Amino acid sequence: MSRVFAVCGMPGSGKGEFAALLEQNGIPNVSMGDMIRKEVKHRGLEESPMIFGQIASELRSEFGPQVLADRLVDAVNELMETNAIVLIEGMRGTDEYDVFMSEWGQSFSTIAIETDTEIRFERIQSRGRSEDGDRAAFDVRNQRESSWGLESLIQDADVIFNNDKTIEEFSTTVNAWLNEISDANES
Repeated sequence: MSRVFAVCGMPGSGKGEFAALLEQNGIPNVSMGDMIRKEVKHRGLEESPMIFGQIASELRSEFGPQVLADRLVDAVNELMETNAIVLIEGMRGTDEYDVFMSEWGQSFSTIAIETDTEIRFERIQSRGRSEDGDRAAFDVRNQRESSWGLESLIQDADVIFNNDKTIEEFSTTVNAWLNEISDANES
């Protein structure tokens, strides 16, 4: 039976690094952030730090706070047909969690990545994504994502990783966890 994991964390916590590590181990992932980036491109909007949050908020306002989760379910179900584990990168709201839990029940688990605020900001400044900006944009983004229930998701996650470490240390921790769940899936 396939399992679905959704990873959450504040901006810059390491969700993308986590997803990359799982992909290196053959685990497919679907990114909720990529859905927003795609929507911005589809609308022909200029990429800027505030536009991504604006579009995410507009979609939630127009179609409901669970809109991204609703749009992702079919893609995840398709991946589950041929993969033992599928990752959803970037769950940000409790309404998204409710959709996923309703869809997959006991086959669904959450992972949170916690990282010190200053470390997250430094990482965001160094990665150079179009949705990243200055400290004010970072603070606005933190507040917006918190308003969707992200802090609650982090606190209540089934597994919590601290990522105040080097990428090598984080990789070692994640790979050890991945070995544990792979062994459990084979049992």
